Amino acid sequence: MDLTLWQYQFRIIMLGDSTVGKSSMLKRYTEDLFLECINQTVGVDFYVHFLEVEPGVRVKLQFWDTAGQERFRSVTRSYYRNSVGGLLVFDLGNRKSFENVREWYAEVCERVHPYTVLFVLVGHKSDRVKGGERAVDRTEAEKLASQLGAPYIEASAKTGHNVKEAFDLLTRRIYQGLKSGEIQLREGWDGVKSSAPTAQTLQKLQNNESAEKKSCTC
Repeated sequence: MDLTLWQYQFRIIMLGDSTVGKSSMLKRYTEDLFLECINQTVGVDFYVHFLEVEPGVRVKLQFWDTAGQERFRSVTRSYYRNSVGGLLVFDLGNRKSFENVREWYAEVCERVHPYTVLFVLVGHKSDRVKGGERAVDRTEAEKLASQLGAPYIEASAKTGHNVKEAFDLLTRRIYQGLKSGEIQLREGWDGVKSSAPTAQTLQKLQNNESAEKKSCTC
């Protein structure tokens, strides 16, 4: 794949308390690496990855890995507005990190308005569950995800389980949002960017999506 060619660029922000494993998830997804010891994020780190969401449609993903510590919140908040997607991450073995998910969600929604951000909720460090370290029941997490209008998935950067699936799920949600019109390209907003040809064909994609819905008789 020629990495200089892409049709869309999505900015995605990693959200969650310190030590829930946001950086480890990104390291696994973008480099297929896992480090037992990884430095805590100071402010915001930046990652890039490419994904083909359908034949001929390549998306450049820009990830903003935010620090979870309160002292960096004034810095990380400045990145919320120009994001189209958010991965809400908590540690399955840390009850408090789960309870704080609503706060992260509300903080982003407040600052991104009037633009749209789509989320996926991730219960991270699923490898610890077998050792009896689960502090958040799956049913409870799924209920919260439903309330936030987000899918829920459990993953482990250590084993690689469901990490790719979590990021791909969010990317494809955003792409479908573009096709349906739920998310729109807006001047002065960097959450989604498109190449010039794509900007001209986006309306066709949305029209096709609308036509498919109208023709469905089920």
